Amino acid sequence: MAPDEFGEKYWAQRPLLTRAEETGNSFTDLLDLPAVDELLSRRGLRTPFLRIAKDGAVVDAKRFTTSGGAGAEIADQVSSDSVLRLFAEGSTVVLQGLHRLWPPLIEFADSLAADLGHPTQVNAYVTPPSSRGFSPHYDVHDVFVLQVAGEKHWTIHEPVLPDPLRTQVWNDRADEVAAAAEREPVIDAVLRPGDALYLPRGYLHSARALGEISAHLTVGIHSVTRWAAAESALDLVRTLAAEDRSLRGSFPLGVDLGDPDVLAEDVAAVVSSLQEWLGRVDPAEVAERLRARTWAQVRPEPVAPLAQATAASALTADTVLRLRTRLRCALRDGADGQVLLIGGRRTHTFPASERPALAELLAVGELKVADLPGLDAADRIALARRLVTESIATVPDIELSSPPSAP
Repeated sequence: MAPDEFGEKYWAQRPLLTRAEETGNSFTDLLDLPAVDELLSRRGLRTPFLRIAKDGAVVDAKRFTTSGGAGAEIADQVSSDSVLRLFAEGSTVVLQGLHRLWPPLIEFADSLAADLGHPTQVNAYVTPPSSRGFSPHYDVHDVFVLQVAGEKHWTIHEPVLPDPLRTQVWNDRADEVAAAAEREPVIDAVLRPGDALYLPRGYLHSARALGEISAHLTVGIHSVTRWAAAESALDLVRTLAAEDRSLRGSFPLGVDLGDPDVLAEDVAAVVSSLQEWLGRVDPAEVAERLRARTWAQVRPEPVAPLAQATAASALTADTVLRLRTRLRCALRDGADGQVLLIGGRRTHTFPASERPALAELLAVGELKVADLPGLDAADRIALARRLVTESIATVPDIELSSPPSAP
């Protein structure tokens, strides 16, 4: 399906079930069961990167964590033998934050976030045969479910609250959710390896593994919403209105806060003042605040600190610079004629003379140091070194050489 068609017909509107025959995928390049065992046994996981649940309830982390032993006496490290015992008893294993732990999913989640324009996260749910991890519930973010191994029976119901915000969690509507889960489902299907399911936030769902171990990835999409823009606007009003002396004034001495009528006139004046201040809010400033909040949640390509530091110290005119993959960048005018380069969650200040070089790098994405325009040779090297050490650009295909092995 073309992205435009998905965006028009399904995004934030209704679920979509796609079978492996259509996706042409098995998803094992992202995660498989041996990789789950490696994460649980050899990667030194700590909470909250692991949750365990059984029959709809979360298991106390103390039941599957312990100290790492000599030299690693951190008490909340995952105990693989405890996980084995709980899993054998029918508990579901939830690996959280895999977009920060597992290399294939780091790349996948970051690329997907760049395509969608919304931050992403990835969890994995591994369920023993014929078990259910969580009771019917809804998420406050959209999800893509990718079936990795085994079979899982999914039941999807209409929302009790369409488009819930992050503060409007399903537990606050547990009775409504339970009642809605008894109605006719909109999807009642078994997912097999390679199947994909899209669920907009708010849709109720539950799943049960069938005759073997089942594993699926849940790719959570933290949608940037109009409410987020509203929050940014209200934050800005709070900042601007603090300059209003009438709003900073005190209520009369001896005011009776137990009588609403006493405060009615003052409160009406406050509301009127806030409405006036809201009218002064610059939409561009709201958009900038929304950008900053969103970009801070999305991570660009990881860099290799040692290799890039070595490359930065050995730059030449022929060295190729590449704009850091998936780093969201923008150039803005700064104070005193300087130029600001906004890169992800950070803002860097450069002299105006370097604007042409920065603009060219952002436009083409990759060029030699010698091709940075508007600068002499020494300034090109200095700028290139700063771009690399500030992780704005990288020197591609650089690896540290290993020392010869001992005889």
